[in-house]
Amino acid sequence: MSIKLRLVAMNFLQFFVWGAWLITIGAYWFQYRHWSGAQFGAIFSTMGIASLFMPSLMGVIADKWLNAEKLYGLLHIGGAVVLFIVPSIDNPNALFWVMLLNMMCYMPTISLAIAVAYNALKSDGADVVLVFPPIRVWGTVGFIAAMWTVSLLHLETSGGQFYVASGAALLLGLYAFTLPKCPPRLRGQAHTSWLDTLGLTSFALFRNGKMAIFFLFAMMLGAALQLTNAYGDTFLHDFAKVDAYKGMLAVRYPAIIMSISQVSETLFILAIPFFFKRFGIKTVMLISMVAWVLRFGLFAYGDPGPGLWMIVLSCIVYGMAFDFFNISGSLFVEEQSDPAIRASAQGLFMLMTNGIGAILGSSISGVIIDIWFTHADGSKDWHGIWISFASYSLVVAVLFAILFRHKHVRGETGMPLHV
Repeated sequence: MSIKLRLVAMNFLQFFVWGAWLITIGAYWFQYRHWSGAQFGAIFSTMGIASLFMPSLMGVIADKWLNAEKLYGLLHIGGAVVLFIVPSIDNPNALFWVMLLNMMCYMPTISLAIAVAYNALKSDGADVVLVFPPIRVWGTVGFIAAMWTVSLLHLETSGGQFYVASGAALLLGLYAFTLPKCPPRLRGQAHTSWLDTLGLTSFALFRNGKMAIFFLFAMMLGAALQLTNAYGDTFLHDFAKVDAYKGMLAVRYPAIIMSISQVSETLFILAIPFFFKRFGIKTVMLISMVAWVLRFGLFAYGDPGPGLWMIVLSCIVYGMAFDFFNISGSLFVEEQSDPAIRASAQGLFMLMTNGIGAILGSSISGVIIDIWFTHADGSKDWHGIWISFASYSLVVAVLFAILFRHKHVRGETGMPLHV
């Protein structure tokens, strides 16, 4: 197999594992287990908690001691074991710790996968900006395939979704040991600062004012991403309680409707090389932020009936909102970082988005929803929820346009070609 095909398989399985349960765990929690919303917020925050330290820690290990592809494989095998036991947990408090352990295994693999892919492509003499997005798009295809598998097998509200994820994680963990070698770059190097000594070299990127602002807004957008992941699927499930919408497609198969977001991703990922080279990171990130405003705003006015087109359009816009931020952001971090700290730098990006951003997004939104948008009977004011999220995204976009300064030379990326 060529390097590209090997990386395609890696990305497909990477996001198949996540897609098998991420969007449908809310349905499993509320429709099958009938556990409380407050406890669900804690469960969903596990990915944020794990991302606070695991991507950076695993990035340091990959940069200093252990080949990234081997560490990647070990983490997925560990995650497969944990996912397999999830359906047997019948206590929400116990499930919190089990899911936290699962996220400790999974979250660092996202940045490690990027580090392995970038290293392999550069070693092959490829232009990462042009070649990586078409490879990464297969990760989204994997996410879609997992969602459709779970939905068509009617596993959305059962523990079967975790068995599907576990099997895929085990397969990927074993496959990882066949990937191109990605050896540590800092092994044996003398420590020149306290950051080197503690294995926190990538945090030196905060000394650069532009990068510090970039990471700050990455955190804010990370919060927006968790809002749509946490509440999108259960938002559609809630329409089943309204007689006028019972039996409609979006209510019967909400995961399939939500998977339109991932179908959209496949298109916008392929557009990244054009936008990134032509307009630069600032414009691309601004487009992402405006797309988040539309994502939430369309949800606010959509419904499974006459307003279904708004929900569908919101899912289409999601592809631009997610990809133009997440993938372009990782390319920008790669561009601005020393190759010797590639894994640590991607881990830092994960820390800010899926760590601090995720925790802030899930915790603060949970409090806001409970105080202002939950009725006495427990039902939620979804219109108000989505409008507040849209307003938040708009404020972030305006601040980013004012504060982030980056000069882009059209047609150039500054991407280092050495390995």
